[in-house]
Amino acid sequence: MRVLLQRCYEASVSVEGEIISEIAGGLCLLVGFTHTDNEETVEYMAKKIIGLRVFEDESEKMNISLAERGGAILSVSQFTLYADVSRGKRPSFTKSAPGEKAEGLYNLFNNKLSDAGFIVETGVFGAFMDVKIVNNGPVTIMLDSEEMRK
Repeated sequence: MRVLLQRCYEASVSVEGEIISEIAGGLCLLVGFTHTDNEETVEYMAKKIIGLRVFEDESEKMNISLAERGGAILSVSQFTLYADVSRGKRPSFTKSAPGEKAEGLYNLFNNKLSDAGFIVETGVFGAFMDVKIVNNGPVTIMLDSEEMRK
């Protein structure tokens, strides 16, 4: 599972020109899954993100988590996080989980975040979306469950 986390002032998702989800501040998460991901992976990543200290304290050090600070989450499915561009010029997406599996894991992930008490807005799984993010910092962090669990 890969999550590209961006601390943001605001973020929104539009489908066919219509805004379907937006947040006024917190985290924007671009979320992708691979074949080996499962419920345990989702649980691990949700806990990691909830506790990740990416907001500044009074000393301007990243010391505060979303759980401590408050704020919302915009979660957007992003199978292209598993693009393989090692050969040729066109990306391969064979490392991405199949749609049905990925959608189930994506819904589970968002439910875990919501169950932890966060407002979670989402994109539309599988849709062509326009995502607007006003990054705060800028702070952008790539989380990869395989790398973090070694």
